[in-house]
Amino acid sequence: MIVRLGYVAMSMLVANASPSKTMTATNFAKLENREAAIRKLERTAVDNINNTLRLLKHNRAYDIQLYRCSSKLIPLLGHELLKGWDPMPVLQDAFAELGQYARLHNMRISFHPDHFTVLSTPREEVLRNSLLDLDRHVTMLEAMGLDESAKCNIHIGGAYGNKETAQARFVERFRNLPGRISRRLTLENDDKTFTALETLAVCEIVKAPMVLDIHHHQVNHSEEETPEEDIKALWPRILSTWEGQKEQDSDHPLPPKIHVSSPKNDKDVRSHADFIDAPVLMRFLRSIASVTPRLDIMIEAKKKDEALIQLMKDVEVEADVNVLGQASFEL
Repeated sequence: MIVRLGYVAMSMLVANASPSKTMTATNFAKLENREAAIRKLERTAVDNINNTLRLLKHNRAYDIQLYRCSSKLIPLLGHELLKGWDPMPVLQDAFAELGQYARLHNMRISFHPDHFTVLSTPREEVLRNSLLDLDRHVTMLEAMGLDESAKCNIHIGGAYGNKETAQARFVERFRNLPGRISRRLTLENDDKTFTALETLAVCEIVKAPMVLDIHHHQVNHSEEETPEEDIKALWPRILSTWEGQKEQDSDHPLPPKIHVSSPKNDKDVRSHADFIDAPVLMRFLRSIASVTPRLDIMIEAKKKDEALIQLMKDVEVEADVNVLGQASFEL
């Protein structure tokens, strides 16, 4: 099994390269000249996109081919103060350059919209904003020139007092999404509501790939399940949700993706630690290696790319690991 590692949004190693610089709504409202304020937002967005490109160049130096973009590339996008604002014409060239670099170096790019983007909500206003947010994320991927291998990962959402009803709402709304959005979505099990098994069932219904989060599964599973054994049994079904997915500009299968983090401590098991508990991860990887030719792992540790580098140091000493690069290995 060939494993590639990636990280989320921010680098701990590259100074002054935040892709999430912003302006508060309060400060925007204080600016008397609305047009000047919007131009300032657009300049900040260009800086964020350019910093993302800097991070991709940093990633290339470390052989990192997986990267999740910040969802805050365009500050205040979608805020009620900015109704009618379309920054994409101004940002088109910057997005195109970013996507061109990612394609040139075979980098897998993704987004993970914020937790308020939920399709299972019973509130029409929240649903409306969620649909607009998904459209904005997909529009950014399209502006990068990335095909449908570049995904947006979401959770099913809350139970709102009745998990079955919430699930049914999600399925109905997913099916009503425009194809350009639904074909880019992956679904992830969460740490409080929808378990891996429940999320997998929805993925199979709506024909969406599942992103397994191992940490979420550790803290949110049914009483009948044991975290390691049941996920090993579920994995072939999870793997099958990725069938038919192709890599960018290629007929090669798109590797399944999982999320990896470790509990911060025994008292705060849901929060993420700075680094990855390598033995826990390796046990899981060994359990699925025989049926999984390739796997992409998004590291969600607090130390970002620093955690990735440390994880490589932790696994390269294992007898059954063959290091392929600074961010990939064969098991």
